[in-house]
Amino acid sequence: MNLLNAMSYQSVRTVSSLSADQDEDGNTDFIRITCTMKHLEQTGWYWGSLSAMEAKEVLNRVAEGTFLLRDSSNPDYLLTLSVKTSLGPTHIRIQYNEGKFGFDSVLFAKPKLKSFENAVELVQFYNLMSQHFQTKTELKGLVLVGAKEPMVHLKLTRPLYAAVSSLQHLCRVMINRASKDVEELPLPPRLKEYVSDYPFFL
Repeated sequence: MNLLNAMSYQSVRTVSSLSADQDEDGNTDFIRITCTMKHLEQTGWYWGSLSAMEAKEVLNRVAEGTFLLRDSSNPDYLLTLSVKTSLGPTHIRIQYNEGKFGFDSVLFAKPKLKSFENAVELVQFYNLMSQHFQTKTELKGLVLVGAKEPMVHLKLTRPLYAAVSSLQHLCRVMINRASKDVEELPLPPRLKEYVSDYPFFL
């Protein structure tokens, strides 16, 4: 059972602190989290209730920088990013706070990390950073720290797919990569709507 099916309205209210401009009943958080889970289901690299041990097993067989997203086993967090680092698989919790998703800053040497309204956008941002900055010196802002291991640099180079995505989905991902504004493309309205329904290129 994936996280979206397991969530209740009450559980959504408990995972975040409502800001002053949000509805008192928590509708903003519920809508934002539900939207994120919908997009995650479409990515192909969201593995649902995969455990940390199972994630480690599949990541041990792939190259450094390969990653996947899964439900967090910690009840205080919604999601966990599992990634193959230079020292092996590492798990990074994703927190939802004040209406945005971000990495658990306790694990990073540099606490000022970006946060986004959608978890897919969060992973996409650091995937782009990993592609743009190739050297370890340039990746200083993405250094993980741990009490039992030396510092390792976080690289998100390629997702590990749990299932093969449809041809339609792969096409809209490519369209999003190539275009800054889907509305300006000479496409039928229904196709524009389909592409806009997943506004990411990862």
